[in-house]
Amino acid sequence: MPDIKHFDPDATLETVVRLFWRQGVASTGIQDIVTATGLNRSSLYATFGGKQELYLAALSRYVERRSQPVFRRLAADERGLPAVGEFFDGLIRARCSGEYARWGCMVSNAHAGAENGDPEVGTVLDRHHQELRDALYAALVKAEAHGQLAPGTDPGAAADLLALLAYGVNLRSRGGADAGSLSVTVTAALDSFSA
Repeated sequence: MPDIKHFDPDATLETVVRLFWRQGVASTGIQDIVTATGLNRSSLYATFGGKQELYLAALSRYVERRSQPVFRRLAADERGLPAVGEFFDGLIRARCSGEYARWGCMVSNAHAGAENGDPEVGTVLDRHHQELRDALYAALVKAEAHGQLAPGTDPGAAADLLALLAYGVNLRSRGGADAGSLSVTVTAALDSFSA
């Protein structure tokens, strides 16, 4: 007879995403997860595996639900540099105000933490980075076609720079940087290769 779950695994995983995102994996113990979800350890282990498996599932869900939709919108936007500016405006707004203010980005937090030593986590982080860079590159190629880039600007190198800037925004916002100073930095970066 199959085991009947008396909880919603999807809702539980979303709770765990928020917990790991806010606190980080190193600062989150199994008891924290039990308390946040209201589940006992055996239910958690039977459904998700141990803490590392649960973290990997949470990180993958974060990328799938929070990062990839934004990357797809950016890559599909035909406006070029205005789309890149809007991407960063949204990033700064999300990191500095609202429900998730000062949480940073779960992916950037993972890059900065010991969890990035896990090969499976590293695979998720590498894929996320490539998708971020590819979305920025797609927008910059459109910017080049619209004559928005300064002569000699390499869209690939500019995409690499902006991907690193996005991680910086995420980490600095978690550290308490204000939206205004982050916006000034982004504007300076975009101005450095704008026509």
